[in-house]
Amino acid sequence: MSLTWRPLTLDDMPRLAETFAAAERVEPIEEHYSAEDLAEEISTPTVDLPTASTSAWDGDKLVAYGLLRRRDAADPVHMMRVETLVHPEYREDAIAAHLTGWFEEAGKRLHAKSHPDVPLELHAAANTKQRWLSEVLVDSGFEHARWFVDMRASLDSIPPVKPLPEEFPLVTYEDKYEAFTLRSRNETFADHWGSTEQSPQAWRHLVVGAKDFQPDLSFLLLSPERDRVVAMVLSAFFASDEAATGVKDLYVSHVATDAALRGRGIAGALLGHTIIQAEAKGFQRASLNVDQDNNHRALGVYERVGFSEHQRWAGYVKPVPT
Repeated sequence: MSLTWRPLTLDDMPRLAETFAAAERVEPIEEHYSAEDLAEEISTPTVDLPTASTSAWDGDKLVAYGLLRRRDAADPVHMMRVETLVHPEYREDAIAAHLTGWFEEAGKRLHAKSHPDVPLELHAAANTKQRWLSEVLVDSGFEHARWFVDMRASLDSIPPVKPLPEEFPLVTYEDKYEAFTLRSRNETFADHWGSTEQSPQAWRHLVVGAKDFQPDLSFLLLSPERDRVVAMVLSAFFASDEAATGVKDLYVSHVATDAALRGRGIAGALLGHTIIQAEAKGFQRASLNVDQDNNHRALGVYERVGFSEHQRWAGYVKPVPT
């Protein structure tokens, strides 16, 4: 088979959306993307398409892609993200070898420009239904390191919600809280496996400035002085998923609580408040993703609010000598 390999461009997003749809029909992991969705996700501050992407073409058909996301911070390791997908009809050893070789070589070049003084790791994820991808990663030297769980809650059967603490003012997200929320995110996730500090530019592009962000269903608890966020729940809504499934699902992207306040049930109370408000606005379901071995025992927090496991993702890591 003769394929043409070249970096992705934003003009390729309609073709990439077709490849994702083809994969979804074979491995239904319930992720649906429009060209607009993919353009926003890929054109982030941490991705330079000419040097950090590759794609395979059979004529005008996009049959595979690979993407590397550098991290904003690297302490003590640069945990570079790997993303890839191959059309089900093109899953052959030659394409797998090309992609995995490119990840390593391109990863080294990008790493040398961004974080040359620390070790490099490639981090990838595969749903348990993505068996071919999992085998490719393992065969190329990636090792399974973590389990991540997609959880769901039906909004018509929510357990009783704990009251919110009165000493912390409750507000709906506004842009004036952007810096406060980023600080809360970076402090809360500092000890999470695979997490690094996020820059203001990435935070705006990927979260609070993203087209799918739902500020009216994102809630903050402020300190009594109103000078910082002590707890937050941020949410998004993906119209492409509703168009494909007919279900209006609120995706909870971030749950954070100050370390000094953990153990008081504040995260569960604020999450419960959020999903009650979501039901009132016509949402039928809420979903989120969590590290099974999260240091803050978050999985149990979510279960008590009514979430249960839906599907799993394996996290893979490959140290790369530089």
